[in-house]
Amino acid sequence: MNGTRTNTDTGPLLLRVLFRPKETFEDLSRAEPSPYRIFFKYLVWFALLPPMFAYIGGSRYGWDLGAANPLILAEIQLRIVSMLYFFVLLTAFVSTAFASQWMSETYGARKSLGVHMAMVTILAVPMTVGSVVHLYPHVFINLLVFIPVLIWAMYLLYVGLPVALNIEPEKGMLMASSLVGWLLVGFVTLLGVTVALWTEGLGPSIGA
Repeated sequence: MNGTRTNTDTGPLLLRVLFRPKETFEDLSRAEPSPYRIFFKYLVWFALLPPMFAYIGGSRYGWDLGAANPLILAEIQLRIVSMLYFFVLLTAFVSTAFASQWMSETYGARKSLGVHMAMVTILAVPMTVGSVVHLYPHVFINLLVFIPVLIWAMYLLYVGLPVALNIEPEKGMLMASSLVGWLLVGFVTLLGVTVALWTEGLGPSIGA
């Protein structure tokens, strides 16, 4: 994310975050990226890839939940689940960017929405890379992969946030912890809504 430009286009973002994360955050600290460009060029695709991988893996192999036979969803159910997965990810990314912008007032950080959206996009890279494991939808293997993926994303958040938003490390740690709390609340809420909908018969019929 080049500091001499107002948008983000200095090489493949995935490779930069993988091999030069510190430099990526330093570039963002000097840049003023457009939120619309970040959204349409990166964020939408980062939210699309995990559901796409899950759809391909689920349609070819079914989900192995540890039972004797894998869970095979009907085509329409698989499409609905994949679309909901995409919608949830995209909503989580965008809402986290807005939450981060709202918190910036408290911690004296940069307030540009484009900066916060770019930061969330960088934090989404580990999940996007790790979601390749959805191509082989075994729950235990996916869990083994996503534990280090979450640790990687947390590392990027705590190390990169104060750099990207130009605040002291102490304030950055507090703001990062607040964002983690925001995400945990969202996750628990999503679980509650999912269970409620499934109880009402609005989820895939596994036993059918």
